[in-house]
Amino acid sequence: MMRFFAVTLSVAALSGLSACGEKPQTLGSGVKTDGAAYQGVQTQFAAPGWKAGDKTSWEQGLKARAQNSQNEYNKISSNSK
Repeated sequence: MMRFFAVTLSVAALSGLSACGEKPQTLGSGVKTDGAAYQGVQTQFAAPGWKAGDKTSWEQGLKARAQNSQNEYNKISSNSK
């Protein structure tokens, strides 16, 4: 019975000390800052008509997306006609 308590105590002590072994999480010297969302790259996945770096076309695309695909009132009214 004494051996059981000793094993339990040692397991508890080791698990408690395992939290002390965490390595520090620091940023490296190559910190990269994010650019504006409209500065994206031109790929095959970009929306048609949008040019990388054109802020006004980016904003127009967001407005069109909000009205055409994310507005539930437009979805309901177009299905009921």
